[in-house]
Amino acid sequence: MRKVFSIQAVWDDEAGVYFSESDISGLHIEAETLEEFENELFDVAAELIAANHLTEEDLSASPRDVIPAILYRGAPDKVA
Repeated sequence: MRKVFSIQAVWDDEAGVYFSESDISGLHIEAETLEEFENELFDVAAELIAANHLTEEDLSASPRDVIPAILYRGAPDKVA
């Protein structure tokens, strides 16, 4: 069965960064721009899913069943 994970970029006015809210164990992203956030997300998300959410049984399944769906929602535009 295909697993689905969600990630949202949330803007923190006080810190001046986007941070991640996610159900991927170990995923903690902070970035000043959405572009930086997305680059970091796509660099690490798949590795963290493989390391923290897939079992040996999952990995022995067909590739179609192992590849997770990642639902990413960028933050709405900041209000100046």
